[in-house]
Amino acid sequence: MLYSLRSDNPSFQPIEFEPGFNVILAERTKEASKKDSRNGLGKSTLLELIHFCLGAQKGETLKKSQMDNWTFTLELDLAGEKFSVSRNTTNQNKIIISGNCSKWRIKPEIDEKTGRQVMSSRDWNEVLGNLFFGLRSSYDGYEYVPTFRSLISYFIRRNGQRGAFLEPIRQYKQQLTWDIEVNNMFLLGLGWEFASKWQILRDRINVIEIMKRETKSGILMDLLGSIGDLEAKKILLEVQVKSEEENLNNFRVHPQYGQIENEANQYTKSIHELVDQNVFDKRLMENYEASLSDEIDAKPEAVMRIYSEAGVIIQDSVKKKLDQVLVFHKQVVANRKEFLGSEIDRLKNEILRREERKQALTTKRSELMQILKRHGALEEYTQLQTKHQQTIAELKSTDARLEKLKQIEEGKSAIIIEQELLRKQANADMIERKVQKEKAVRLFNSNSESLYEVPGILSINVTKAGFKLEFKIERSPSTGVGNMKIFCYDLMLAQIWSEHTGSQIPLIHDSIIFDGVDERQKALAIELACKEAKKLGFQYICTMNSDAIPWGDFTSDFEFNQFVRRTLTDSSEEGGLLGIRF
Repeated sequence: MLYSLRSDNPSFQPIEFEPGFNVILAERTKEASKKDSRNGLGKSTLLELIHFCLGAQKGETLKKSQMDNWTFTLELDLAGEKFSVSRNTTNQNKIIISGNCSKWRIKPEIDEKTGRQVMSSRDWNEVLGNLFFGLRSSYDGYEYVPTFRSLISYFIRRNGQRGAFLEPIRQYKQQLTWDIEVNNMFLLGLGWEFASKWQILRDRINVIEIMKRETKSGILMDLLGSIGDLEAKKILLEVQVKSEEENLNNFRVHPQYGQIENEANQYTKSIHELVDQNVFDKRLMENYEASLSDEIDAKPEAVMRIYSEAGVIIQDSVKKKLDQVLVFHKQVVANRKEFLGSEIDRLKNEILRREERKQALTTKRSELMQILKRHGALEEYTQLQTKHQQTIAELKSTDARLEKLKQIEEGKSAIIIEQELLRKQANADMIERKVQKEKAVRLFNSNSESLYEVPGILSINVTKAGFKLEFKIERSPSTGVGNMKIFCYDLMLAQIWSEHTGSQIPLIHDSIIFDGVDERQKALAIELACKEAKKLGFQYICTMNSDAIPWGDFTSDFEFNQFVRRTLTDSSEEGGLLGIRF
């Protein structure tokens, strides 16, 4: 229950609340000009201030510079004891508490300067969650859990700009699916834990869908490959690993492998040199042999015949000189033949010697190559080991990538099975909680029947994707009927939680809840909330515009004015809740 809302700023108009039904009225006065309006008088700001004192972040109004360093104090009942909580708009993380906090799970600290009890906004929210809704500090094994800020926002819906009046189970426009399901199931006394588990499955589905989209776009395909390619590569790598293992097992390291390898290389070099020298000498020998065959002895008879045929008579002295030349020429030819013959013999011997040397070197090199073939160097063995480890690492990487792709392919099928199992478990749990479910359905239907004579329908079902709540009231989907669905649902929550031990949770509605609602249904809704609040002991607070009050449709014994706790006017700046205009 709320007792009062005050501020340290003297322009603020304090609000005193009473048990049961409370109205904060916005009235247009005769003195107001046509440009004045009840919008901005502070109806929605009232809800913002209550939320602020209950641990919420500053709303749009409190963020304005004109609201700097304002302190607001809310008096309320917590667990049967009266407390006041003060919070400053500038130093909003410091919550000042007045009252006996000895039974609280988290106890405030004492400010050394002021002697007051203070705590952080985070701790304050945890305390409120425990005192209002019995929330625990942690829920082991659950990632998505109910929170005080979300739960209280179904009892105190923010203004329409946040989307609080779109549908009963949503208290702001961008509210996530898990937040809707977990918190509504908690408020209805049903299995919110299943909603939490469903969200885990949704998260897994989202990851799979993202990876599938990336695969189709080529990003993941380049990273992982296809299942077929990876399976083929895995087979090849397994064969390669086995072959490398055999090579390493059969590998023999020779202690002088490097020396033998150098010696073999030297033999190879010498053999090449001998071959080159023999090629050169063979060509030289061929030239010598050709020159030897071309050598011709001198023939003086041919000279004498030529001169005779020409009619020249050669004297005896000339003939004598020709004989001397012939003797000299023959000697020269004989000497040349002897030289060529000796050179040819020498070259043949050199070529033969080199061939024998080459054969000997070839035999020695062959022996060394056999040693190298049967053995290896330590450096080579180390390189083989390194290459083998690289192949094993590549095989493991390929296997991991293959498993990842298989998980992607098989993951959704597994999730479908888990969803079905979770659905069966949730259905079984819903049967066990039949009393709670039927109570919620009965209260909503009864509330709607009080407004429209024909009962509305609240259905709570379990699907493979999660919980599904549906609301039906005849004459939907007009704006007014849509708002009355929210009204009936919120009232049903207040009715359910009024029976819980601990703090009575107030139900507070902005005037938006009655926008577009027929006058008759509006009057019936107000009287129904008033009656239920009085009967069950919870507090119902609403803000209304004076010209929206269905005076002619109230029952004769209903005195609306007695529930008006504060009237805000547009006659002057001081008439609004804050006492100032922006």
